[in-house]
Amino acid sequence: MEKVVSGIRPTGNLHLGNYFGAVKSFVSLQEQFECFFFIADWHTLTTHPKPDDIQRSAKTILAEYLACGLDPQKATIYVQSDVKETLELYLFLNMNMYLGELERVTTFKEKARKQPDNVNAGLLTYPTLMAADILQHRAVKVPVGKDQEQNMEMARKAARRFNHIYGVDFFPEPQNFYFGQGQAVKIPGLDGSGKMGKSEGNCIYLRDDDKVITKKVMRAVTDNGPQQPNSPRPEVIENLFTFLRICSAPDVYDHFDKQWNDCTLRYGDLKKQIAHDLCEVIAPIRERIAAIESDDERLTAILRQGADKARESAQTTLREVRSIIGFRNE
Repeated sequence: MEKVVSGIRPTGNLHLGNYFGAVKSFVSLQEQFECFFFIADWHTLTTHPKPDDIQRSAKTILAEYLACGLDPQKATIYVQSDVKETLELYLFLNMNMYLGELERVTTFKEKARKQPDNVNAGLLTYPTLMAADILQHRAVKVPVGKDQEQNMEMARKAARRFNHIYGVDFFPEPQNFYFGQGQAVKIPGLDGSGKMGKSEGNCIYLRDDDKVITKKVMRAVTDNGPQQPNSPRPEVIENLFTFLRICSAPDVYDHFDKQWNDCTLRYGDLKKQIAHDLCEVIAPIRERIAAIESDDERLTAILRQGADKARESAQTTLREVRSIIGFRNE
């Protein structure tokens, strides 16, 4: 079975955009591929050299993903720093990466501008660590956003260069698997913007209770209402209808769509319906998060099991890499 690898940012509080985007993609992928999903704690050191209680954070993140449908019996879920083999491959790959090409990576240049007092070597070689995360499992697909395209090209370059230098056909060139494929849905922000995101402060979180969800929805941006029958909906209103698509029954969507087209739509009624239906969707997820989070022993066991599986995969790769390069395997 083909292998898929993807990192999970070590920050909790998933929102609807995450759920209908990356998380649903992960749940779909685990049914089709041998998946390795890791909580990327080492990567955080490039911008936050003193991460806050990463083990506790890892369990928080794990509980949220499990509540959303990730299954440790179908996918390997682990914390990046629990697989030390990654660092050895990172070292080998760095020996074949060049300063000039690393300095040209867009994400490096952007981060260097944002943190001019902390332009560290880890930030520069971030693409190599990402390549090691992927290549240690000899993965063929990697779910990524558009912002990771250049880093993925660097991972393919690392694989090609290793194969060329040592005259082997060992590492496959991992291909991008975009979150927009399959089950992913782009969720708009409540402020009228086209995307829900933490930095924009326009999110509905999976931990939000019914009261908070309702308050957020009722404050969503709207306009003056439909002025002519069957007119196109502006973006801020189409955003609200997107929420109807993801959380309401088809007949409910049709009801409000008809009201828009005949100019009888009342935004207060629309928002109340969206809030009610979102609460129905989120409540069981929120309850599952709380139940899973309370079972620390289970979470510890899942991460330990995931680390064991990931290490076994990485060790198999590293044994062959050492042999190819010319180092002894102890």
